[in-house]
This record gives sequence, C-alpha cells and structure tokens, in this order.
Amino acid sequence: MNKQILDPRVAHAKSAKVGILVVNLGTPDAPTAKAVRTYLKQFLSDPRVVEIPRIIWWCILNLIILPIRAGASAKKYATVWIPGANGGSPLLIHSQSQVDLLRQKLNADAGNSIKVELGMRYGNPAIEDVLYRLDAEGVDRLLVLPLYPQYSATTTASTYDEVYRIFKGYRNPPELRTVKHLSLIHI
Repeated sequence: MNKQILDPRVAHAKSAKVGILVVNLGTPDAPTAKAVRTYLKQFLSDPRVVEIPRIIWWCILNLIILPIRAGASAKKYATVWIPGANGGSPLLIHSQSQVDLLRQKLNADAGNSIKVELGMRYGNPAIEDVLYRLDAEGVDRLLVLPLYPQYSATTTASTYDEVYRIFKGYRNPPELRTVKHLSLIHI
C-alpha cells in the first residue's frame, strides 16, 4: 500500500498538531498458520533482522522456515491468545493499553491536543496506516517512540527505516523526532 500525500497543507502562524507514534515489534493477526506465516515472512524478510545474503536467505526462509515454522508457531500463539471480542494477541492488547494510558496522561495536561497512536513494526496496526491516519488528522510534529528497552539495529533502527521509507512518499512530511531507547524517557 503506497499512500502518498500529494497536496501539502501549508498554513503559517498556526499551532502545531503533535502526534506520538508508539511502536512495538508486532504480532500475527490470528493464531493460525496462515496469519503466522504472513507475520514471520514480513519479520524475517527484514535485512536488519537477518543479515545474510538475500538470495541465500530467501531460499532458507521460503523453502524451509515458513513451511515448517508457521504451523508450529501458530500452535504456540494459540496457547497465549486471549479469546473474546476484546481478545487477541497479548502483545497487542498490552501495547494498546499502554498507548491508551499515555494518551490519557498527556491529554489530561494538554487538553486533548496530542494524538497518540500505536503502530507495529510487523503486522497490524501497520506503521504506514497509522502515519497516514495521523497525517489526515493534520499532525505536523511527530515523535516516534519505540517500546524497546534498549537500542538495537534489529528493532529500533528497523523502525526508523520503516518510518523514513514511508515519508519518502510524502511531499510534506511532519517534523520528526525519534527516541533511541526507553531509558531516555522519564514520564
């Protein structure tokens, strides 16, 4: 999905709309072999995650790992999956809860002016969809806040890569700030 913003909204002397994109690693959409396969393919295709020559890795991933691992992993996901209408992946549920609490805390002090949204580096809610929604809401200052306890190229840098890749398609991307690791945050 390549969503491009072709008509930049430029307004001088207006107050900035601030957004925070809270990012976690991700999760499959369901505890099924098909959903886990989709998730694993996206995750394990990231050159920041697996740093071996692409053609060799493609063969290993598509001919060995995905056919074998997706089903086995789906069974393990099913053991921790939370059932019901408000259920799902524990990582997604707890990440969304953290985002909701952060939104409440910040907006209690700022009068509902800060947009706080969750994006997953792999899976859903996809970072691209969340950034598109924040742009549509007029966010022009964005903080990217990965929920990783320390910096790693496989997590934090991969998140930055994805955000920058998406903003390549924007004519007028927001002012951008990033947090390298959570030990820098004192809320």
